[in-house]
Amino acid sequence: MSLLYEFFGSILHIIYSIVQDYGLSIVLFAVFAKILMLPLTLKQNRSMQEMNKLQPELKALQKKHGNNKQKLNEETMKLYQKHNYNPMGGCLPLLIQFPIIIGLFGVMRDPGTYVFTEEVFATIDKAFFWVNDLSEPDGMHIIPILAAFTTYLSMATMPTQSGGNDQAQAMTKSMRMISPLMIGFVSWTLPAGLGLYWIMQNGLTFIQQKIIHRKPKTPEGGK
Repeated sequence: MSLLYEFFGSILHIIYSIVQDYGLSIVLFAVFAKILMLPLTLKQNRSMQEMNKLQPELKALQKKHGNNKQKLNEETMKLYQKHNYNPMGGCLPLLIQFPIIIGLFGVMRDPGTYVFTEEVFATIDKAFFWVNDLSEPDGMHIIPILAAFTTYLSMATMPTQSGGNDQAQAMTKSMRMISPLMIGFVSWTLPAGLGLYWIMQNGLTFIQQKIIHRKPKTPEGGK
C-alpha cells in the first residue's frame, strides 16, 4: 500500500504547493478523489439499474424453480446471457475502489509522512475556519457531527437493489443508521483533517447521486 500512499501523497503535495492552504488542499483533494472514482461509480450504478430491471423475471424464476437450485441457477445464467448482463459488473468497481479508498485515507491519516516531512508539516498553518489545527481532533466536535450527518445523507442517496429479501432490506436499513453513528464516533478522536476529507466526500457523493438519478422533466402537455 505504500506505493498508493506515496502516489496520493504527491497529488496532495502538488495541490498544496499551488493553493498554499492546507484546509483548501484537503477540499480539492477530495474533489480529485471523487473525479478519479467517477467512472467506477457510474459503472456500478448502471449495473445496479440493470439488475433492478431483471428483478421481475428473476422473481418469476425463483417462484417456478425455487425447489430446484440447480435448475434455478441454470435458468438464471440463461437470463443473464439473454440480457448480456454480467453479475460481477457491480462487484468489480467496488473491488477496485477499495484499495484506492485505503490509499486516500492512509495519506490523510499521516500527511507528515506521505505528503510532507514531519519537520515541514510542523511549520504549516493547519487552521481551517473554527479548527485551529487540522492535524488534531476538532475541539468543538463540529466536524464529527457533520461527518455523521453527511454520511447519513450520502447513504440515503445510494442506489439499492429492488426485490431483495426482507432480511437483506433490513440489513441495509440498519447499516444506514449504524454507519453514520460509527463514523461520528470514530471521527471524535481522529485528526480533523481526515474528518474534513470525509465530509467533502459525503457531500460530493450526495450531489453526484442526485445528478445521476435526476429524473428528466416531462414537457407540459406530454404523457
